[in-house]
Amino acid sequence: MSLGDEFLPELDASKTKRAVIDAFDKYRKCKYLTFDDREANVTAGLSDTPRGYTGTTSDQTGDIATYNVDKQNERKKYCLKVERAVARLPRMEKFLIEKRYMSEESSYINDQRIYNFEFQPPISWTLYKKYRWEAFYKLALHLGIAVKVEKDLGGEGSDSSD
Repeated sequence: MSLGDEFLPELDASKTKRAVIDAFDKYRKCKYLTFDDREANVTAGLSDTPRGYTGTTSDQTGDIATYNVDKQNERKKYCLKVERAVARLPRMEKFLIEKRYMSEESSYINDQRIYNFEFQPPISWTLYKKYRWEAFYKLALHLGIAVKVEKDLGGEGSDSSD
C-alpha cells in the first residue's frame, strides 16, 4: 500500500460527479440570479376578530432586514468558497472548470466545445475526462461533498455460529 492509498479516500465516481455538478448548479444560481429582497407589509390586514394582546412582540421590519442580509451573505459566502476551491486547482483543471461549469452560459456549453475549441491546442476526450475527474475529486474533498465508496464488510464478523 502506498502513502496515497491510505491518505486519499476512494470515491464513488458517479455520485461524486453528481454532487460536484449540483454544487456548480447552486454556485451559478447564487452568482448570476438576482436576489429579491423581502419587503414589509405596510397595509394593515382587515380582520373580523379584534386583535388582543398576545404577550409577544413582533418586529416585522427587523425580521425582514435580517433575512435579506443573511441570505445575501450566505450566497456570497458560498460563491467565495467555490471560487477559492477552484483557484487552488492546477492550471488545466482550473481552466476546464471555469469554462465548463462556472460561466453564466455553462448550460449552453457542452464538453466537446471545451476540449475541441477552448483548449489551445485542442485535447482529446480521454485527456479531458482525466482532467475533469481529477478536478472533481479535488473539489469534492475541498467542498466536503465527496461520496466515499461503501466497502462491503459481509463475512467479516457478521457470521456468528455459537
